[in-house]
Amino acid sequence: MSKTVIEFTDFSFKYRTQQEPTLHGINLAIREGEKVLVIGPSGSGKSTLAHCINGLIPFAYAGEITGRLQVMGRDSAGLGIAGLSEVAGTVLQDPDGQFVGLTVGEDIAFSLENAAVPQGEMTARVAAAARAVEIHGLLSASPQELSGGQKQKTMLAGVLVGNADILLFDEPLASLDPYTGTKAIELIDRVQRETGKTVVIIEHRLEEVLHRAVDRIIVMNEGMIAADLSPAELLSSGLLMETGIREPLYVTALKYAGCLITPEMHPEHIEGLDVEANADKLREWYDSSDFPREAFGSDPLLELRELSFGYDKNTRVLKNISLSICRGEMLCIAGRNGAGKSTISKLICGFYRPSSGMILLNGRDLARDTIKERAERIGFVMQNPNHMISKTLLYDEVALGLMLRGMPEESIRERVHNVLKICGLHAFREWPISALSYGQKKRVTIASILVLEPEVIILDEPTAAQDYRHYNEMMEFLLGLSRRGITVIMITHDMHLMLEYAQRTIVLADGEKLADGRPEMILTDPEIVSSANLKQTSLFALAQKAGVGQPAEFVRRFIARDRRERHG
Repeated sequence: MSKTVIEFTDFSFKYRTQQEPTLHGINLAIREGEKVLVIGPSGSGKSTLAHCINGLIPFAYAGEITGRLQVMGRDSAGLGIAGLSEVAGTVLQDPDGQFVGLTVGEDIAFSLENAAVPQGEMTARVAAAARAVEIHGLLSASPQELSGGQKQKTMLAGVLVGNADILLFDEPLASLDPYTGTKAIELIDRVQRETGKTVVIIEHRLEEVLHRAVDRIIVMNEGMIAADLSPAELLSSGLLMETGIREPLYVTALKYAGCLITPEMHPEHIEGLDVEANADKLREWYDSSDFPREAFGSDPLLELRELSFGYDKNTRVLKNISLSICRGEMLCIAGRNGAGKSTISKLICGFYRPSSGMILLNGRDLARDTIKERAERIGFVMQNPNHMISKTLLYDEVALGLMLRGMPEESIRERVHNVLKICGLHAFREWPISALSYGQKKRVTIASILVLEPEVIILDEPTAAQDYRHYNEMMEFLLGLSRRGITVIMITHDMHLMLEYAQRTIVLADGEKLADGRPEMILTDPEIVSSANLKQTSLFALAQKAGVGQPAEFVRRFIARDRRERHG
């Protein structure tokens, strides 16, 4: 029998800044060579658990520990943070907080340099790790020049290049496009199988992680372990929805059709799912579920006309982009990492100036407007919350924009409290931001923009690091804004978000507009999916397995039903 490499025994932890423990009575054993997925709502203690394993707790984040944690058979406190880093390599959910090198190559090589690995061997191992994650052409680039996905790949390569016995991934898919995320999961799986290393993955995106098999899924809730089950057992239970975790879309579709989910169906992945016994029910549900198509306004608010941009004269990041966005529309911009999605948002906000073309708001050219003038009507929420936060306390951060606009204190307090309730942050209103999780910080930055009620709000990866409950609360709030005439533009890799909330999707590839249409049509078009590094929805595969004649229409009807379920 394989040995235990991570063992928590009656383990609890309380941050110095908090009155109540974040982890309560954890008893958990992970054996050598296992691949374990840890899921749970935001604030459930997932990342805190990871920080205990890699030594950030208590050596970087101080607090009170009771119970025992052993890593590789030794007490974690005795190993220290340096000793733990040698046995547990970590990819954090915030890549910027992990960079130490001036170039990608230097950053990947950091652990090898510390271990005094000979130059020739170091160069070969860095090159091999970079090729494995497809960033070998960026070894001389500065980490700050990379897209979010490229930064995540650099961190992944930095872990793979070492010889740690335990590989710990904290939200590894947060910044990756669907295709690259799939490849990352395949890469983690291949490394685990070939090396026999122990892998612990902490991630919100359950369906994406289950693209490759995991041995166990640990469900955390309110700082405790709520379940420790195989994927098939967990998906056959009702525990996911009870704890506010999104179940795979194909599982929800089966339930809508009245199908009973059992472990014998192999529900852990769409490819292995046995649908034969339930095909008739799925087809009957499809035939009886003809929902009307949703209509949205046609009054143009924001227009891009032949927009081009390049960081230098020889390289164009965007090429003659033209599109029109309606007042009150909820629109997604999707595409592979580096396709130009975030660049469009920065052009609209005035952070960059286009090489050619025009940006119009309400029919007026914005070329002469300053960043401050645009910010009065266009709100922008950045992908990384640490790039936006400037105050110590949560309330002060959300109130800052209103204070700068000279609003009376009583009005500020009312608006801030209303937004904090909607964003699930009201209970933390007096907290220091440093005590919040990454996902909670993300909601703080969204709240700081939403409280200003702009005409257009642009959100770069709004659902990254958000659990299902807070995701729904946030998106329902954004939906409410759009119904009041505020235009919502979401730059996202989240195919679920696109299907569930976007009225239209713009797809970019290599700086050009590849597609413009309804999300269900985009995500059921194999050519578009392949060209833009998207991922065909599992609903499409389910419909095909069940023999539904029009799989794209099946997807649309599912989304319509799902919206009705959530909106009442």
